[in-house]
Amino acid sequence: MKKLFEDIKKDLKFKSAGPGKKLTEDGSSKPHVVQSSGPAKPCHAAPTEGAQKAGAAALARIEGQPRPRVQTSQDVIRLQVKRELEEEAVAAAEKENTTAVEGSNVKDLAFLSVTGVYFTCPLTGATLTKSERDVHIKEAIFMRFEEDVVEASVMMVHTFNKDREKVKAAVDIISKYIENICKNPTEEKYRKIKLSNKVFQEKVKTVEGSREFLEAMGFQSIMLDVEGQEESEEFLVLMAHDPESLEVKKESRDRLQRGEPVRAQLDRQPQAFRPSPNAMRFELPPEFYNLTAEELKREQQQKNEVVDKNAMLRTKAMREREEQRERRKYNYTLLRVRLPDGNILQGTFLAWDKVSVLFQFVRDSLVDGWQPFELVAPGGHKLQEDQEVALNECSLVPAVLLTFSWDAAVQADIVAAGGKSPALLKPELLENIQTLS
Repeated sequence: MKKLFEDIKKDLKFKSAGPGKKLTEDGSSKPHVVQSSGPAKPCHAAPTEGAQKAGAAALARIEGQPRPRVQTSQDVIRLQVKRELEEEAVAAAEKENTTAVEGSNVKDLAFLSVTGVYFTCPLTGATLTKSERDVHIKEAIFMRFEEDVVEASVMMVHTFNKDREKVKAAVDIISKYIENICKNPTEEKYRKIKLSNKVFQEKVKTVEGSREFLEAMGFQSIMLDVEGQEESEEFLVLMAHDPESLEVKKESRDRLQRGEPVRAQLDRQPQAFRPSPNAMRFELPPEFYNLTAEELKREQQQKNEVVDKNAMLRTKAMREREEQRERRKYNYTLLRVRLPDGNILQGTFLAWDKVSVLFQFVRDSLVDGWQPFELVAPGGHKLQEDQEVALNECSLVPAVLLTFSWDAAVQADIVAAGGKSPALLKPELLENIQTLS
């Protein structure tokens, strides 16, 4: 099975393009994407028979096809995995390319302020484009079956299913299965799950990863005779009664209950720029907008009518509705902060990130991040660090230049004590400082 996963990863390398496509790929080959380095993974022993079963079941269920038996050849499994992941990657890439081509009618891509929006996989540290992230995370979760079948199946349950209510219902039912076994370890009836049972069919089977979790608990698929029926039915059966494993099952149940979706984190792509008169010039890629290229073009035409619109008498409620519509146009925002030395700090944010997130980003970029400072938005509006308000609610979308200043009283004390820092930004940012075009 381990060799199977390695072959899959090799094949996928030639079927995908872009940063972070391959889990072990060296980020140095992509100048616009930096692969974050993590600690080397320890070598693992060959997966157990149970891990092989769980892995095979997980891979087969990608297409919703009937789960293969253990005797299914590895070649068939490999083809299933390759086909599904390749189809997802191609579909996502085509969508992204189409958007980029359409967006090029609005902006010249050669003059964009940022090349795109990027994300970091929490499992591998790889830097990914928006079209790559879902396929990459799915592949990374499948790889976890080599190391920890319980962890991988928990990730499947919470990541592959979007309906959180359905996930909660399935988790509650599975937890009840385990609780019944732990309370009645010698009762055979609690160690059998009839797959045709209505509750299982409607609440558990429909949640991807639930069966993999049960198999990680030790349940096996067996055909059993049913009283009053001519044909046997499929059951998931916990074959052996092992009192010592009860605590392990309880701990696994707790892991399932505490599980969270695996989501790629937005890579802020921090960048420093030298002083420039172009600091307020922004050209954004299509990913920043929650609109199609045609909608963007229509929005531009509507802006030509803004003078007539402002001349109309509008109620406060009308203005608030317009402001809300304006905020929903953007998925991300590109923020620049002009520092006292003239240098500019830039980062990408979610439109609904809180103002406190912006302050933390700036603080983490400074040599003396402990010092209190202020950020002033265009128009003189001073932002508050403890402000739990979204960036788009403060009109900080889709791109804004902010002004940075130290707290005057604290800075005066530092200067008087001769402790003025020669540089504001951290060395790693200044090493890659660029000039705005």
